[in-house]
Amino acid sequence: MLESAGEHEPWLPDLCRLPRLVVMLSMAELIVIVLALAPDGTRWDLGRFVSSSAFALWLALAISVLLCVSRRHLSRLPPGLGGFIATATAAAIAAAVAAITHIIDSVTGIGLVPPGISFQRFVGGTAAVAILAVGVVLRYLYVNDSWKAQVRANARAEVDALQARIKPHFLFNSMNTIAGLVRSDPVVAERAVLDLSDLFRAALGASKSDSSLAEEVELAERYLAIEQLRLGERLRVVWRKREPLPWRMPLPRLVLQPLVENAVLHGISRLPGGGEIEIELTELADELLLRIRNPAPPPADGRSGARHAHSSIGQRLRYAYGPTVRMTAGWNEGYYLCELHVPTGVEAHSR
Repeated sequence: MLESAGEHEPWLPDLCRLPRLVVMLSMAELIVIVLALAPDGTRWDLGRFVSSSAFALWLALAISVLLCVSRRHLSRLPPGLGGFIATATAAAIAAAVAAITHIIDSVTGIGLVPPGISFQRFVGGTAAVAILAVGVVLRYLYVNDSWKAQVRANARAEVDALQARIKPHFLFNSMNTIAGLVRSDPVVAERAVLDLSDLFRAALGASKSDSSLAEEVELAERYLAIEQLRLGERLRVVWRKREPLPWRMPLPRLVLQPLVENAVLHGISRLPGGGEIEIELTELADELLLRIRNPAPPPADGRSGARHAHSSIGQRLRYAYGPTVRMTAGWNEGYYLCELHVPTGVEAHSR
């Protein structure tokens, strides 16, 4: 029923979390609604609907609690065997609760069980429905968890790919620049070495933790300071930080710096006279706007590096903040403009 999801992380979906419990309870209530609407000739009134809903919800809650408690134990088993035991456990709980309910109704006659339903049919039917419902919910949650784990893995791989692309190219250029400054201006060379050290220390931790807006801006500033030494007056940078800004807002690492690097590599460095990079940060009503504009030659096939960075950043932001993230980029009349719209009122998903 279920496939392997890893050795250390429990593969059985976590029903201890409130959203997962809501899914299980919603499935139970949906079954009651389907039974009430089924054209089988039985009569449903408000009392029967309420009692059936209470029975189904209580049963779903009991199954969820038991599977929550036994999650790590079941996850030590092979997924096929563990999934079978989980559904069998749900069926046993459902059968036991149904049997107790039928016996109480037979003694008291309060109408918990519809008239004409035998003990065997009520117990067996309840157990069968529990198997189907729990099987569907566990499978859905398992596939959903697997997809999210794959997205996280892809996001980490994208960060690692960005780091691999940044390290050799930027390191060689920076070291050549620093080597040329050691004798002519040792103070500037020392500052460049410190900037380079801090920049790579931050970049090396990109796949291990999230960053913040303040850290991303600092990373971009250090990168631009080093590139300024290489390009000199050809590189001009204008920051427009429109306060107040959510400086502590969490962001995936390496969001701003790769965009700034694209502006330098694919824009400024390819123009004989260089140009000016405009970086704007603005907090709108419910989102943060990051805007980078720079002069650039017309796009060519060689801009695959820029497309890779844009794709990676967009994917990681969509994972962290959902589909409300918007990213636009394009060349027009000698300028390249990239804009990021990131919601400020949405809690980011952790890696």
